[in-house]
Amino acid sequence: MLRDDSGNGGGRPSAPLNVLGDRLDVCSMTPKTGFLRDGCCNTGPEDVGSHTVCAVMTAAFLEFSKTRGNDLSTAMPQFGFPGLRPGDRWCLCAPRWREALEAGYAPLVVLRATHEGALNYCSLTDLKRFALDLA
Repeated sequence: MLRDDSGNGGGRPSAPLNVLGDRLDVCSMTPKTGFLRDGCCNTGPEDVGSHTVCAVMTAAFLEFSKTRGNDLSTAMPQFGFPGLRPGDRWCLCAPRWREALEAGYAPLVVLRATHEGALNYCSLTDLKRFALDLA
């Protein structure tokens, strides 16, 4: 997304925004997550899965994801993927989070680290129901 917050009309890109309209926080550096593996749930045109929801893994969600053909708990060192464990934060595909929600397995989310692009697939109301970081 391009935004010019400088007031000078320069059209320079600004920091990515989260679903609350603020600057996107880091989701996880250990394990290092994100489509770009920068620790953030950043996205762009090449991210066809929309890896935008910063979620906290649970055993139930990891098993659910495995039954849907996406085994996130098994390490794949050849791809630099450590395998996830309950408690790990990970940038999930927004459609997968919504699918887990509908099936009753949605993991908790960190709104400040969830990219605004997740709103193309998930409602803010649903995300807030599972938020860890609402005061």
